Amino acid sequence: MHVTREFMRHSANVILFTRPNCSLCENAKVVIQSVSRLRSFEYREVNIMSHGQESWKQLYEFDTPVVHVQRVFHNYAKPNIMTEPRKLMHRFSEKDLESLIEEAEGSP
Repeated sequence: MHVTREFMRHSANVILFTRPNCSLCENAKVVIQSVSRLRSFEYREVNIMSHGQESWKQLYEFDTPVVHVQRVFHNYAKPNIMTEPRKLMHRFSEKDLESLIEEAEGSP
């Protein structure tokens, strides 16, 4: 049996860990928005200061912004399996983010 492309799709997942009153976080959002015009990826923001985000706050409170980039496999049997996250922290460029997305998409 051959697996069709329809059952073995993948995409990049980009998560920005942010907090209020963070100028570097605002810069990171601009970078992510710029890269999103060039390529598609799933994106979400996590405010580490929000209720329910205590584990992220403990990990990244003094390091925001932090970006996680993962490859997400979409298949019929096991949807949304993610690779280990690759990370960027503090200051990064469009080129840095694009390179990390390409690296994540190419990971097995």
